[in-house]
Amino acid sequence: MKEKLYEIPMNDAMDEDDECPFCFVERKTEQELMDFVLGSLFFFILGFPLMFGKNIAGIIGGSGFFNPYSLADADGMLNGLPIGVFMIFHTVFCATSATIVSGAMAERTKFSSYLIYSAAISIFIYPVTGHWIWGGGWLSELGFHDFAGSTAVHMVGGVCAFVGAKIVGPRLGKYNSDGTPNAIPGHNIPLGALGVFILWFCWFGFNCGSTTAASLNLGDIAITTNLAAAASTFVTLLFTWARYGKPDVSMTLNGALAGLVAITAGCDVVTPYEAVIIGVIAGFIVVFAIEFIDKVVRVDDPVGAVGVHGCCCCRCPIGAKKLVPLIWRTVSKVIS
Repeated sequence: MKEKLYEIPMNDAMDEDDECPFCFVERKTEQELMDFVLGSLFFFILGFPLMFGKNIAGIIGGSGFFNPYSLADADGMLNGLPIGVFMIFHTVFCATSATIVSGAMAERTKFSSYLIYSAAISIFIYPVTGHWIWGGGWLSELGFHDFAGSTAVHMVGGVCAFVGAKIVGPRLGKYNSDGTPNAIPGHNIPLGALGVFILWFCWFGFNCGSTTAASLNLGDIAITTNLAAAASTFVTLLFTWARYGKPDVSMTLNGALAGLVAITAGCDVVTPYEAVIIGVIAGFIVVFAIEFIDKVVRVDDPVGAVGVHGCCCCRCPIGAKKLVPLIWRTVSKVIS
């Protein structure tokens, strides 16, 4: 399962590049490549120790810098895994969080400035928030549940994407003088569709692989992951059809990713029907979120990264264990 995680940055590039005009694709692809390169280097020497080093006040890790292997026990293990396996797993998570940002800032970011921003995510932003959730920090002490990274990976990337897109401003021609937005279509929808199809497949490595063992609930996690994505895609298709008069393929592709992001926190604790409910909610959220960010907040996000990753995940660590089961029990009672 874990080898599928390596395909995620590549398929993020495919999915996001299609939303950009052709003249910007070369630079956009280079940004995606450097997200993984910088993430691999800086997370190894600084990020991983900040995330899993000795806990300091529940806020940050404080040991293992430049020598993360020193965090392993006498048998070379960390959190029940060989430290190399554990480290490379989270390296890809870190790089995934960084790649989310490039789509929202596409077409108008100075390359050197983007490299600094990407490095900051790998060195400090993702490791610190990851420590809160997975490294023994204050959120984990409160019982915060994020099984495979809805908040730790996707919300962090979505928030960074929103901040970055706000700072660099909109693309030329995106907004009229009265503030109304203009659509700037991408150049290759089939490429984006291929990226989403492969991302959907890779997500089984993302979620099932987070068990870090060949446990008996791998199949259940795969089922809930798949059902949430399918439900979200179908709802987005129907909703955009009713709202715009015809199905919106670009928004529907984002709907698939929205369902995958939404289920990632609780894929190990929800039932299949609860996963469907999560997907249905995500299908509506992604449409409203992308429209709100584009038309009301007026932040130019060419690929909808903020709507997908930043908005479809924020309710899930709580909703997975409390809200969704409550909704499903209520629906079951009404049906009965």
